[in-house]
Formats: sequence, structure tokens, C-alpha cells
Amino acid sequence: MTTKIGSVVTGKVMQRITGPSGVDAGLGALTQAEREFAGLIDATQVRAQNVAADMAERAIGVKYPAMNVYCEKIVNDLREKFRKFSGNVQMAIELRQSQDRLEGIQDRLELYVDATMAMLHASRGDWSDGMFYGGQYEVAYGPVKQGGKNFTQMAKVTFEIGVNKD
Repeated sequence: MTTKIGSVVTGKVMQRITGPSGVDAGLGALTQAEREFAGLIDATQVRAQNVAADMAERAIGVKYPAMNVYCEKIVNDLREKFRKFSGNVQMAIELRQSQDRLEGIQDRLELYVDATMAMLHASRGDWSDGMFYGGQYEVAYGPVKQGGKNFTQMAKVTFEIGVNKD
């Protein structure tokens, strides 16, 4: 049952990212100069898997910026005693940016993180099917490394979805 919960919540997050009020809507709200600087994200750049960047580049090819969505942790703390599952699902969205020059990579990554945070803010509340998002999230930035088109940098956005299932 818990693996199915992780998959269902991952699917809901994917719908939110690629939907009409998703990450592209957040990027569209930026000024024209920032929008041209960032570029929109299409559905092929969003994947539902937890995979290392170098492995993804070799195995399936990656178009940057890339977004990976996955379930990190499932906690059934039985808040509602007579349900099969009543707890939290911790989700992660990894955003990866790559470019041939070191200058501006962090700025570009931050634009995509800002658009992701705007999407999460707009998604607060009831997600139906026994899921609820309270609006809290955490962002962690990684260092610039060698890889991708020459340099690559990752940011990880983590948040919890409350789930109640019979």
C-alpha cells in the first residue's frame, strides 16, 4: 500500500508542475527579460524518478533544465486511528541546470526554483483523494559541478503532503 501512495502523490505533484498554474505559469509571471533568460519547461524535462544526474545523462539523455520528482519518505503516524493510512508523504523536486559557462548558472537555477515555489504556493490546500498540502517547503542548493553541458548545479525542494486513506 505505501508504494502505491508514493506513486499516487508523485503523479499529483507532476500534474501540478505541468498544469496550467504550474512552473511555466510562474516563469511566465517574470519580467520579459527574465523570461527570455530562463526559457520554459516542457513535459519531457519533468520526470518521476530519483536518479543521479550522471546516470540519467548516459542512460536516457537529459534536456536542461531538468526536474525530477520523487517520494523521499512515507510516514504512517495514524493521526486518524481507524484509517489504513493517515500520515505524511515527503516529496522532493530536484531542479538541475546545466550550461557551458559558469557565469549565471546560479541565477538561472534560482529562476526555476522561484517558479517552483510559486507553483507550490498556488497549490496550497485540498488536493482531493485524501491529500492536503499545507504550504511548507524547504530549498537546498548544491554546489556547481562538472557535468551536463560543462557545468551543472542542482537545487532540491522538499515538502510534505498529508494523506488519509482507508
